[in-house]
Amino acid sequence: MPIKKDIIWRVGAIYIMVLLIAILVVVRVVVLQLFEGDKWRSKAQTISQRDVVVHANRGDICADDGRLLASSLPYYQIRMDFRASGLSDAVFRANVDSLALKLSRFFKDKSAREYRNKLWNAKYHTKSNRYVLINRRRINYNELKQIKKFPLFRMGKNKGGLICEQENKRVQPHIDLATRTIGYLLEGEGKRHVGKVGIEGAFESELKGIDGISLMQKMSGRWLPVNMVDPKDGNDLITTIDVNFQDVAESALHQQLIKYNADHGSAILMEVKTGAIKAIANLGFDSETKTYREIYNYAIGEATEPGSTFKLASVMALLEDGYVGPMDSIDTGNGIYSYYKEKMRDSHYGGFGKITVQEAFEKSSNVGISKLVYEHYKNKPRSFINRLYDFRLNETLGLDIRGEGIPEIKYPDDPTWSGVSLPWMSIGYSVKQTPLQTLTFYNAIANNGKMMKPRFVKELQYHGDVIQRFDTEVLKSKICSSETLKLVKNMLEGVVLRGTARNLRNTSYKIAGKTGTAQIADNNKGYAHKVYQASFVGYFPADDPMYSCIVVINRPNKTKGFYGNQVAGPVFKTIADKVYAMTYSMHPVKDRKDQSEPKVPLSLNGNKKDLDEVFDALNFVVVNKEIPSRWVMTSRKDSIIEYKYRRVKKYLVPNVKGMGIQDALYILENAGLKVTVRGIGAVNSQSIRPGAYFKKGDRITIGLS
Repeated sequence: MPIKKDIIWRVGAIYIMVLLIAILVVVRVVVLQLFEGDKWRSKAQTISQRDVVVHANRGDICADDGRLLASSLPYYQIRMDFRASGLSDAVFRANVDSLALKLSRFFKDKSAREYRNKLWNAKYHTKSNRYVLINRRRINYNELKQIKKFPLFRMGKNKGGLICEQENKRVQPHIDLATRTIGYLLEGEGKRHVGKVGIEGAFESELKGIDGISLMQKMSGRWLPVNMVDPKDGNDLITTIDVNFQDVAESALHQQLIKYNADHGSAILMEVKTGAIKAIANLGFDSETKTYREIYNYAIGEATEPGSTFKLASVMALLEDGYVGPMDSIDTGNGIYSYYKEKMRDSHYGGFGKITVQEAFEKSSNVGISKLVYEHYKNKPRSFINRLYDFRLNETLGLDIRGEGIPEIKYPDDPTWSGVSLPWMSIGYSVKQTPLQTLTFYNAIANNGKMMKPRFVKELQYHGDVIQRFDTEVLKSKICSSETLKLVKNMLEGVVLRGTARNLRNTSYKIAGKTGTAQIADNNKGYAHKVYQASFVGYFPADDPMYSCIVVINRPNKTKGFYGNQVAGPVFKTIADKVYAMTYSMHPVKDRKDQSEPKVPLSLNGNKKDLDEVFDALNFVVVNKEIPSRWVMTSRKDSIIEYKYRRVKKYLVPNVKGMGIQDALYILENAGLKVTVRGIGAVNSQSIRPGAYFKKGDRITIGLS
């Protein structure tokens, strides 16, 4: 009996225990279904499903004619899945030697035996033998097509184990052409590369596109796509850069940097009417490679003391306020003048003596310009600074590209202001400007006073269709009066015709501009160690400007040269000459000659009395015959000849175009000019613009054809 009770008790205990377990299981099932169902269903889904980001293709950056400046190209890393379903021992052993030989010949970094050992060990002696990296080198698409023909790999992913990991790489086909302005990509969140510099950074949102998402389902041990939101490719950017002009600018700058052992330099070419940047070159000396390359965007980011190119603003202030005229005089003495304890010097030894305001500008007299500014503004320096602010020289340009240098023009209440601030600022010291800011100011002069915002991108395209055009933007509609513009244009032409940039003159077209030679601070050593910056900024053709350009070369070897006309000027001239040669719209169009026989002969402009005698003898009808002018211009229509005034004013260069050599020489020499004649026929060009001020004894060249 005790045994029976013991058995019953044990069976009962087991029964109760099983019952309790069953109750717990039921309760747990209810909890899972009603309360934790969503949680566990979600977890199960994450194990069997996952979202994979499908990256959009980044848009291209193109030159103004559509040529690629930056594009994303696919590159691949080769891996091998040694657990691929079709990669049996028999198949592997039959092909491993051939594959090793092919890999050795393709990558040329290891012998065939080394590759065979690597493949064999990965197959049989490595615990984790899935997706083994074959070679670290990334290959392009054409190379990938070759590799896909190798033994084993030609069998495909599942049978041969070939795994191709694609990675898009940003490349610039023209290598170093405007590379800092185009920009580059840096690693961002999730190891995704994003634009941070230059145009790549400024237009990151337009270039990057919109990523897609692929829903992957695990089926039979394999991940397969079941749904997908397609990515949207990035837009293409069409820039204002002209590849041909860019190549010219970089080549000319590079040669001059080498010639003068300079530290770095920049050159910018801008379209006058639109502000479009057609070329922008930045080259610095790389001490590691001992070559010049694009290290930094000096044109946009480096604000330095501009030196004499700033004198244009000083003269414009004087003219705008009515303090001086071009023919007013200033005594520069022996070229040395003291402001308190500081001495101002002219680069011309012995000074220029007493000269006109125009000559002071053309010859870049530090003493002349500073004395004029100091004399008229010393008791009201705020008026001078306010005028510079009116020219918008104290403001940034608001570029889309990051990193613009900050201009500096201090106000008289600045703690660092002193008695010598005004004269030194007047010649481009104690102020700071970037090359692009200086060029924008000069471009406004060429553009009849309208200051344009520099523009790097002209339109956005999506798969060839234009989706947005970027209009020109005006920063200031008029920076000064029309009268001041007329006077300073004449002065800028005079710099090339008679002043510090005479070496830039040519017979094909006119250049207007200003040289600059500034002694800059040598890092922490200050000005004690003489370091220079040479520059030239201007526009061409001066008669009808199409392009403006600036060249700045920093720290040339002073034993070889450091003046602006000598170091920077030739780069400007090379760029201008080649741009002129490549731009047919700048060449004067010659009218086609009328094939029909004219009813009256072609007459040259000249002395009215002589022309009257000829036309009376030939019995021709002359309109305006009674005009009271000693010199006349003639025009013909059918059988009629018409006279027009040809005024000759004192101290202004006469217009002798269309005259014969006898009359032209008579007028010019009686006016006080020394004349050089080139060619035969009628006068078709003169080296000094009609109406310009001149000094008795100046030389003028007239061209005949």
